[in-house]
Amino acid sequence: MTPEMALSQISQGLQLALLLGAPLLLAVLGTGVVVGILQAATSINEPTVAFVCKVGALVATLALTGHFLLGRLVSFTTELFQQIPHLIG
Repeated sequence: MTPEMALSQISQGLQLALLLGAPLLLAVLGTGVVVGILQAATSINEPTVAFVCKVGALVATLALTGHFLLGRLVSFTTELFQQIPHLIG
């Protein structure tokens, strides 16, 4: 295995991690901003409201994009396992 091949595999893994985490993080970030603005406007400073809204957004996003994200993860893993003989030899 050459260093270029190793760096290529690491790069692909990091790109996949970014792809898998981005929708979930963006949903939680957007929900947090909206809930924060609403809490500031209504003077309701209850931390559990923000937490419950963020968890709801996370579950909804995972339900909507979970099939796509899991499919990408499985395809990357199978491709990586299929490349093991070529990476070693």
